[in-house]
Amino acid sequence: MNDVLKKIGEIGIIPVVVLDDAKDAVPLAKALIDGGLPCAEVTFRTAAAEESIRLMSEAYPDLFVGAGTVLTIDQVNRAVNAGAKFIVSPGLNPEIVKYCVQRGIPVCPGTCTPSDVEQALALGLDTVKFFPAEPAGGLGFIKAIAAPYVGVKFMPTGGIGPKNVREYLAYDRILACGGSWMVKNDLVKAGNFEKITELVREAADIVKEVRG
Repeated sequence: MNDVLKKIGEIGIIPVVVLDDAKDAVPLAKALIDGGLPCAEVTFRTAAAEESIRLMSEAYPDLFVGAGTVLTIDQVNRAVNAGAKFIVSPGLNPEIVKYCVQRGIPVCPGTCTPSDVEQALALGLDTVKFFPAEPAGGLGFIKAIAAPYVGVKFMPTGGIGPKNVREYLAYDRILACGGSWMVKNDLVKAGNFEKITELVREAADIVKEVRG
C-alpha cells in the first residue's frame, strides 16, 4: 500500500480515463507514458474497462494502472485480475475497503465529510479520495477538515483542471489530484492521441513546476 501511495504521490496528477472501446486502451497508454504521466485510473463505468486494464497492463507493464468507480467486490476482483494495481471508489463502502485491506489491495475510497474521514481511519486507511472536490467545497474545505486529522492525505477529484490544479498540488496534504481534462472522451474517440500526449505533457510540467 505504501509503495503504491508513494508512486501516486510522485506522479502527482492521475489521469481519470473513461474508455468505451478497448481498442483505444493501448494507444492511450502510450500517450500517457510519452506525455510524462505513466498512470491511469480506468473507470468501471463502461463495459470496456476490464479489458482496457488488461490490455494496458500487458502492453506496458511499467504503466501504473488502477481501477476507478469501483462499486462492488466483484469489480475489485475483476480489476485486480486484469492487472489493476490500486482501487478507487467514489464513496466509502466499508465492505469494499475491508475486503481490499484484508487482501493487501491498495484502496482509496471517496470521502467528502469529517465522518467519512473518520470511517476511513477506523478501517486502517490514512489516504482518501476527496470527491467531488470542487462542488464539495474545494481546497478550502479540504484544508478545514485536514486540520484535525493530522496524518491523513487527500486525493481530490472532480472539477480540477489546469486553472486550479496548481493550488491543490501546492498544499502538502494533497497526495495527488485526479483529473480527466487531458484524456477527454471526445479526443479518445477521435483517436487524437497526439493532442492527448500534448495535454498530458502540460499536466506533467505543472507537477514539476509546483513540486520540483
